[in-house]
Amino acid sequence: MTEIAFDTETLAYLRLFEERTGARVKDCLVAEDKLVFLVYPGEIPKAVGPGGAVVERLKEMLKKEIQVVEYSDDAEVLVKNVFFPFTPKKVDFLPKGGGRHATVTVDPAWKARAIGKAGKNLKVARAILMRHSDVNSVSVA
Repeated sequence: MTEIAFDTETLAYLRLFEERTGARVKDCLVAEDKLVFLVYPGEIPKAVGPGGAVVERLKEMLKKEIQVVEYSDDAEVLVKNVFFPFTPKKVDFLPKGGGRHATVTVDPAWKARAIGKAGKNLKVARAILMRHSDVNSVSVA
């Protein structure tokens, strides 16, 4: 796990998200055109709002994509939560370096989307997992 330090921009996003949603945020990642908020367990309904209304308003306000992920101490659950939009079927771990490599199995129809353009989703997933677990690399099967 990595020590997390926020810059001024990230702190501003964090504060705004917590004020607007009432959800407690554990981490915030600014990735290109996307903001990823890692919220504490049970906070997803507050963070997203009825029918996703709260997140939609924030997207329009910030002109950025927003992904909300529920935190878990359990690496397997956290990996599944990160890939939640792609309905992960299972996660396998293999030792790698000082940590583990996670292979997420999704429906073949979702594989390209789960990886993202130029591997963008994988990069974001890896950044979250490295900050909050012993997973130091991830792939989609």
